[in-house]
Amino acid sequence: YYFSFAFRGLRWRLLALNAVDTDEERDRVPSALQCAQVIIIGWFVNSVVWLRLGDAYRALVFSEDAKNTFSWSLGTVLAERVLDMATVAVVIFLSVMVLTATSDLSVSLYIIVMAFVMAFGVLAIILSMRIYGSKVAQFLPDRFAGAYKRFQQGTLGGFKSQLPFMLILGMAGWLLEMARLYFVVQALGLDVGIALIPVVALGHAILSTVPTPGGVGAVEPGMTGLLLLSLDRSNAASVAIVDRSITYVSVIIIGGLIFLLRHMMRIRSGRKGTPITT
Repeated sequence: YYFSFAFRGLRWRLLALNAVDTDEERDRVPSALQCAQVIIIGWFVNSVVWLRLGDAYRALVFSEDAKNTFSWSLGTVLAERVLDMATVAVVIFLSVMVLTATSDLSVSLYIIVMAFVMAFGVLAIILSMRIYGSKVAQFLPDRFAGAYKRFQQGTLGGFKSQLPFMLILGMAGWLLEMARLYFVVQALGLDVGIALIPVVALGHAILSTVPTPGGVGAVEPGMTGLLLLSLDRSNAASVAIVDRSITYVSVIIIGGLIFLLRHMMRIRSGRKGTPITT
């Protein structure tokens, strides 16, 4: 599960490198490992606060590390979300088709509809920004126009090059998400059709966007409901609980430790850089 963050970190770094103009800015973009750490911190914040503020927080942290503006950094986060939602929509659609063709199980249309609504929603934002972005900036005050242009640069600039490679990296991350769920099912000695694994794993990702801390209250019953297509209620609940111990509880523990270590190191470096006065 945590190996998937390496692919996510590398993809985010490539998006950021595409979204800068000068060699000086490129040199300041954090490494793939640092990007992965910031993503974990963002997921930790999402797990403990409402309204998915972890995305905004990791954009803030990334802007500090890259010594760039917050609006630019937030644009790269949106670009990453576009790639994720497009991949999720395609994989869920194909998985549901395979599941329907190879078994008598039927999946609720809610998951499919939500996947495509989210994918087309973010794509519509990107297209609107590309077509009408410059016109919108003309009507904004100078202070906001500059921030909007940096946000647009961070979002649209991320797709300038290496798009196929970034899609492969994103798919690798999602395959590891599916593998996590598969191994949870195997560890419990249960049998779930292989075609159902992607639907449940990616359904988990969609339900986690509910603006509660870590999607609590939506992910657990949603996963259990999908697993009921192949398991009885107690076994489906067991899989959901064990899986959430990885995707929610462990993120709070490990992400919290990384969050704490980062702030301790920043405090220490700040003290070293502060001149002593009498």
